[in-house]
Amino acid sequence: MPIPPWSGPSLFTFMLVTPPVLARESFKPATTVACFAVNDARQAVAVDATSFYAIDNRVIAKFDKKTGAPLARWEGEKDGPIVHMDSGVVVDGKLYTAHSNYPAWPMTSSIEVWDAASLKHLQSRSFGIDRGSLTWIDRDASGTWWGAFANYNRVFDKSPVAYGNKYTTQVVRFTADWQVAEAWVLPDKLVDKFGDMSNSGGSWGPDGKLYITGHDNTELYAMELPKMGSVLRWSGTVPVDLAGQGFAFDRSESGMLYGIHRRPGNAW
Repeated sequence: MPIPPWSGPSLFTFMLVTPPVLARESFKPATTVACFAVNDARQAVAVDATSFYAIDNRVIAKFDKKTGAPLARWEGEKDGPIVHMDSGVVVDGKLYTAHSNYPAWPMTSSIEVWDAASLKHLQSRSFGIDRGSLTWIDRDASGTWWGAFANYNRVFDKSPVAYGNKYTTQVVRFTADWQVAEAWVLPDKLVDKFGDMSNSGGSWGPDGKLYITGHDNTELYAMELPKMGSVLRWSGTVPVDLAGQGFAFDRSESGMLYGIHRRPGNAW
């Protein structure tokens, strides 16, 4: 489906099909098969069997997957406890979102859980001041939860120094009660591609690889756990028609991927 011009709603949510041979080292570009104009798709998108969920800093908007019709919406108060939701994943009828106070200092993070049907808030798990800003969470095929604590080299007005150090960004494996069981860093050559920003999205693909994004690049990076050491193995790059941020594999339709493409200038 052709991409519409930049008019009307400021942001677009894309449905993408991933390459048929993800497990190989050589990757073909993903193909855009459908797109929807969505105001609230600024930070991420989540998906289940019937709906997709556009995620903004303090907004979740639910849409019908076939028609794009709006189904439900939640919006937090401007000065409320929800500051910066950065990704989401739907598991067993619940929408889990990665949340932080980005770009405030010191960094704090939490996981916020919502009822996927009604968007009623159900639960919060706070990490407080931890390894950085929690940018994504996802559950793999074995039922294990993973996530990333991002750090940045960009300097914001509220701090005279860089917002962490992007090379200290960590991908972590959680225990069942959300304790960090293991942690890995990303290869320097991959972190270099993020500019002053960091790893924004992550999701386990149908091939068993972990795919991650940066903040802006139109690429997915395939990652694998190392046999030794603490640096993830970067095994390939998939060109995609989306610009970084949070994305999600559709576990109800193998090979389908949902992501966002932001209007230029709306890239916080």
